[in-house]
Amino acid sequence: MLPPVPVTTQTFPSSRPGISAALRRRRRGAFPGVRGAHGGPVVDEHQGAVMGGPEARVALMNLGTVEAWALKHSDGVHHLQEGADLARRIGRPYLEVACLAQLGFASKLPDFTHARRRSEQAIALAEEHGWRTATILAPALVTLAYVMVWSGEFDSAEQVLRRADVALQADSGPGTGMLLHLVKGMLHAGRGREPEAAQEFTEAHAQQSRLSHPHALTGYVTGWLSATRARLGSPGEARAVLDALRAPLSDAGEIRNAWAVIHLAEGDPAAALAAVATVIDGTAPCVHVATVVEANVLAALAYREVDEPLRAQQAVEHALALAEPQRLVLPFVTSSSGDLLEGVPRRRSAHAALLTDVIDVVHGSARVTSALPLSAAEALSPAELRVLRYLPTNLSRPEIAGELSVSVNTVNTHVRNIYAKLHATDRSSAVQRARELQLLGGGPSR
Repeated sequence: MLPPVPVTTQTFPSSRPGISAALRRRRRGAFPGVRGAHGGPVVDEHQGAVMGGPEARVALMNLGTVEAWALKHSDGVHHLQEGADLARRIGRPYLEVACLAQLGFASKLPDFTHARRRSEQAIALAEEHGWRTATILAPALVTLAYVMVWSGEFDSAEQVLRRADVALQADSGPGTGMLLHLVKGMLHAGRGREPEAAQEFTEAHAQQSRLSHPHALTGYVTGWLSATRARLGSPGEARAVLDALRAPLSDAGEIRNAWAVIHLAEGDPAAALAAVATVIDGTAPCVHVATVVEANVLAALAYREVDEPLRAQQAVEHALALAEPQRLVLPFVTSSSGDLLEGVPRRRSAHAALLTDVIDVVHGSARVTSALPLSAAEALSPAELRVLRYLPTNLSRPEIAGELSVSVNTVNTHVRNIYAKLHATDRSSAVQRARELQLLGGGPSR
């Protein structure tokens, strides 16, 4: 068995012209042209013999990676697993790590559980050989961080992302840098740091635009950018991001959810419910069940705005049921649903354990943002201060509107502005931050 080449000089064999062309196309995101560029089969289907030696494993990795980015999950997983198995049999651990790292990404779209296991497998094998931050490991590191963020493991995800930053100092193939910015943005969003999240999503969107063709995460990148701009109080900018889209992407569940966030920011819960309807009923295409979880959370927020608490609670329960198998915490955290979740009776919930975990993560995110400087509250208007002083009470938004003799939409607008200016994720964290800044004074005490 040949000894592995040192990591600093390790390269992928690509002497066959078709493989070289395929690698170039993959790196610039020209996914449709890759499958036919290899110039023939890489494995003899009758004899089971490896055709072309090391080239076969590169071809399998290349095909599997492209298929994963093109949403051909089963094909991608098959080819990447086959490439890893071939590399293991002839003792080429560097190529095995490369295939396993891409396999983690290919697995994450349908199932985060498998993605995490395969990414950790790639990382463990790389560490055995001293390749802790090798470029080939970047897809596994970013995928692992991605799964951790969805699960609310923000501190662990941040540590993994630091390693990914080092690994990505050299080029790592199509879109991995874009994915890194996407995951960093999601991490900031989960911690309630919307301005930082918007910066990362903007960079991810810019890198995405340099790829030749749409890919598996196009809807995620675009949806996150638009929704974050809406949550920052710029629904016009958020609309501009989505207005440029065409079918079928414009009909994707991730984009429908972004529209719902915009409608909620504009005080139109009925339009938000209409936006997520096709996501919830399963007719809108979605990359992952996390999109459907988020749609139900957004529906619950909209039902609360129209004063339908029973339907809001039902939507929350449905979201929890979908989220529980893979512990999808992030959709609850980023949607500022903490006060909504607090209103769900835990003894009656069929998912009380997950509900408790989600609330703990929500409050943890609120604590992270509570150390912001006092100047964050200076822009609160007198009208916003009046609404703020009702937030510690048990009054609903329609009841607060009645007390102040204004419309519910006006109260909704003030509450959104209060959350943004106090860097709060929900009613509870807004009240906590207001108390720290001594903004509540002698307000209502019901």
